[in-house]
Amino acid sequence: MSTPPGTPALPETRVVIVGGGPGGYEAALVARRLGADVTVVEAQGLGGSAVLTDVVPSKTLIATAEWMTIADRAPELGIRNAVGSDHRHHIDLAAVNTRVKALAAAQSADIRARLEKEGVHVVLGRGRLDGPQRVVVTATDGSPERALEADVVLVATGARPRELPEARPDGERILTWTQLYDLPALPDKLIVVGSGVTGAEFAGAYTSLGADVTLVSSRDRVLPGEDGDAAELIEDVFKRRGMTVLSRSRAAGARRTSDGVVVTLADGREVEGSHVLFAVGSIPTTDGLGLEEAGVRLAPSGHIEVDKVSRTSARGVYAAGDVTGVLPLASVAATQGRIAMSHALGDAVTPLSLRAVAANIFTAPEIATVGFSEQRLRDEGLPYEVSTLPVTRNPRAKMLGVREGFVKIFASPGAGTVLGAVLVGPRASESVFPLALAITHRLSVDQIAEVITVYPSMSGSLAEVARTLHHRATD
Repeated sequence: MSTPPGTPALPETRVVIVGGGPGGYEAALVARRLGADVTVVEAQGLGGSAVLTDVVPSKTLIATAEWMTIADRAPELGIRNAVGSDHRHHIDLAAVNTRVKALAAAQSADIRARLEKEGVHVVLGRGRLDGPQRVVVTATDGSPERALEADVVLVATGARPRELPEARPDGERILTWTQLYDLPALPDKLIVVGSGVTGAEFAGAYTSLGADVTLVSSRDRVLPGEDGDAAELIEDVFKRRGMTVLSRSRAAGARRTSDGVVVTLADGREVEGSHVLFAVGSIPTTDGLGLEEAGVRLAPSGHIEVDKVSRTSARGVYAAGDVTGVLPLASVAATQGRIAMSHALGDAVTPLSLRAVAANIFTAPEIATVGFSEQRLRDEGLPYEVSTLPVTRNPRAKMLGVREGFVKIFASPGAGTVLGAVLVGPRASESVFPLALAITHRLSVDQIAEVITVYPSMSGSLAEVARTLHHRATD
């Protein structure tokens, strides 16, 4: 008989989680609150790649680059350097990277301390399934293998950078995004291959830090999967800051020279630089985990197939995060993990919905999106109204010297229900939250417009755009 919703799991319920990233550690906390005996198996350290080599390090680096961008605007605000001083700050990349890695390690330690405080067992090692109810752990310290019996297994092993056979990373000149934090100095000329989110973020950050950057894009523009207006603005900003953008240029490989690298393009052209970063996507970490032998079905891409409550095709086995290919966001991984444990242990659960997931691209300016994109609205033939307000209309933006960005909201005709939004500007990741609430609770533009905002504030533009849509809806 199934356990009634909200009833704690029986103490003997054994949960083994393979992978200690956001999907894994958030799942562990839920499982412990529901009374299960929980073990997390993690090879790198708690937090996984999201904390140690991906999200936390990259956003820390980008935050440093953002300060450089702000400093460059200082003269416009009347801030002058002392007579005889250099007009620009200089980056000590070794010191920056030391701070980046220290912050990542501290965050990982905090997560481990939290889990252990809650009574979660942490095992450092690589886990693989030996059937759907057993996980075999190969310890990182070389100690003998051990087997963990489980009533419920969650696989949250994430993904790793995709590598091109013709450009194997060496950690010195040919790099993936996990290897950037060992660079002792700012690259003289950095080539970034890949103009998706990761490539755009690093290309923008290193340009702001003072590197000469060439961005190689196989598509017509940077950020090809994002809102067209936002992508066009970011590419224009990149070029004005000195970045070279090679559109419709596919990289075929890379080779080291005596003092740098040469990237060969598919059309035979060659691009020379001191270093090259390949940001050409990621692949799920599913190999060697015994998944198919345990009855877990994989997609042709190698991702684990899951339903809306994170179940796999094997009874009692769940999966969460980038390994599922649902949406590569730490927030989604954490949500999948929480849902999985609530479902597995008999608590009330709401299936995963991506309708109101907010995402952010940490370029300068940032791009935040939530809900339906304009392209999806068009593709699905859904009627919508749209209104856009440039950031230059905002008084707070004028005070801060911000001139790049906009707010765009999509709403249904008549009822004015908010369907989606795009925000481009400083701290867009913070400003998108009210619109995520609006979409989650199916609020209308009129309800947003009725809220009295601080004057002056960047968020005032949200209400102003909503008022514009109200007028259009009642014409």
